[in-house]
Amino acid sequence: MATSKAKRSEASKKAARTRKRNAALAEATALKAAASRKRKAAATRRKNAASAAPKRNAAPKRKAAAKRKAAPKRKVAAKRKAAPKRKAAKRRR
Repeated sequence: MATSKAKRSEASKKAARTRKRNAALAEATALKAAASRKRKAAATRRKNAASAAPKRNAAPKRKAAAKRKAAPKRKVAAKRKAAPKRKAAKRRR
């Protein structure tokens, strides 16, 4: 396959242009991503700072769940006095 020098140089130029374009695009996206990350980080820091400012002394991290009143226990059956043992009654006679 004999391609002329002119065609070869044209193709190489085209390839170089494509490479450049791709590199530029990649760089732009990387920059955008970095900026976005920075923005998000800053927002998070601001949020954290806002929540920390009024406290100063350490606050409990998790808000304790609202305490639920314990369900009423089953009413214990009224204690009955033990029935007198029968053996004792026999001995008395």
